[in-house]
Amino acid sequence: MKKWLSLLIMALFVLVLSACTANEEAGKTPTETEPTTKTEGEGKEEPVVETEKVLKLNNGNEPTSFDPSVGFDAVSWSALNNLMEGLVRLNKDHQAEEATAEKIDVSEDGLTYTFTIRENAKWSNGDPVVAGDFVYGWLHMLNPETASPAAFLAYFIEGAEAYNNGEGAADAVAIKAVSEKVFEVKLAAPTEAFLNIITNPSFFPVNEKAATENPEWFTEAESFVGNGPFKLASWDHDVSFTFEKNENYWDADTVKLDKVEWAMIDDSNTEYQMYKTGDLDVSGVPSELADQLLNDPELKNEDQAGLYFYRFNVSMEPFTNKKIRQAFGMAVDQQEIVEFVTKNGEKAAEGFVPYGFIGPDGKEFRETAGKLIQHDAEKAKALLEEGMKEEGYNELPTVTLTYSTSDTHKKIAEALQSKFKEVLGVEIALQNVEASVFASEQKEFKYMLSRSSFLFDYADPVNALESFITGSSMNRTTWSNPEFDKLIADIKNETDPQKRWDMLIQADKFLIEEMPVVPIHYYNQVTLEKSNVKGIVRHPVGYMDLKWADKE
Repeated sequence: MKKWLSLLIMALFVLVLSACTANEEAGKTPTETEPTTKTEGEGKEEPVVETEKVLKLNNGNEPTSFDPSVGFDAVSWSALNNLMEGLVRLNKDHQAEEATAEKIDVSEDGLTYTFTIRENAKWSNGDPVVAGDFVYGWLHMLNPETASPAAFLAYFIEGAEAYNNGEGAADAVAIKAVSEKVFEVKLAAPTEAFLNIITNPSFFPVNEKAATENPEWFTEAESFVGNGPFKLASWDHDVSFTFEKNENYWDADTVKLDKVEWAMIDDSNTEYQMYKTGDLDVSGVPSELADQLLNDPELKNEDQAGLYFYRFNVSMEPFTNKKIRQAFGMAVDQQEIVEFVTKNGEKAAEGFVPYGFIGPDGKEFRETAGKLIQHDAEKAKALLEEGMKEEGYNELPTVTLTYSTSDTHKKIAEALQSKFKEVLGVEIALQNVEASVFASEQKEFKYMLSRSSFLFDYADPVNALESFITGSSMNRTTWSNPEFDKLIADIKNETDPQKRWDMLIQADKFLIEEMPVVPIHYYNQVTLEKSNVKGIVRHPVGYMDLKWADKE
């Protein structure tokens, strides 16, 4: 009986100790191994539970595709950028640096780039990453049958545009595997932005062996092969997917996280509630809570390379006159809009190129270029009067402002309508058009003054500025200026980094002076992030990078 009682007391004692340990480790995921360590001063051994570092994120929706040539959108990019890696990668300071390639050689004329691939660069299945994988992946992107929405980014490569348009052959595209670990690219013209451009997931390699054996390799976790910091461990379509650390990644020692669990919740309020309950470590901010969460200590407000703006159709009166365009532009109060209309911590636009671009001198583009546009009621009135005199207007032709269906678009349009009345004494009409119709009709130049937006495809100011060259499908203003066209062409051919940067600043000033567009505000990335999460890098170009992320 005494023996039985002693055993019972010991069992209860162990149970109490177990409960204490469970409380201390609540919320942590134990690994399979539990090494022991001696308790100081007692000489006893107690189990120490090692924990997995699991980051919980929300992707919003099912990725469009994990084929890097096709997944050219926000719901695919962040995942792809962590599952795969190109020759170069954006670092913590958003600058392109060597990644899968350990060495980059550039010819004196700036046309030929030779990349030496790391000997320890491997795919998640253990295969070596070779130059042929880049040739295969890039030609897959340019193949007309792939219909990659990103193919235009590669047109600076000799022969690329012709092949993509069905006018040239694949073997005329100037990319080749010089040897197993050496990849060569020849450009049609010097392109200073080249290394930034090829950080885009569209330029990731594709494991030729895996893709040849299974053309649908990218559709399931079991067949997916990547070469990035993480590997795709599971994928429950339209529900969730999970990453695990890729032990074959060449820089695996840098990766701190063991797992990343991605939900697919497309409702901002549900996402926020999951964040509050601990089911997510990161969340967006629901618009109705933006005001009250703006000073939350867990809120992060970071630059995003893009802007919200309005386009003038310079072929429609009264905006055929530059001074009238300038008058409307100066009547806008960008600061008032971000403070009282959008209220999401955005920066008021001061030029077309946003924040987030650092020049060769180490300075921010926007700070060097300065404030090129700002609210000036008196000057706006004077310019309107001068413009009307030049055109012989006694009364301004009717102005219609068009926007696509959205509560935010409507609020900004109404704010502009009010400001034009207050400053210029001009009554304008508002027109709301369904989004799909709006996009096609704007491209057909059917609108006089219409809202627009731009998000950068790669980390270089020329990506936005070249949208306004003559004939560009992105122009949508009918504005054309040979001097501006030449400036953009010269920028693309300039190989001196500082000269090129000065020319980019000049182009930004040129565009605002001519004013075929009125910038409103720059985009930002507003997120809530748990205090124990560290090192997530959100590049201004829009990718989330988890290579340096940690969870304490």
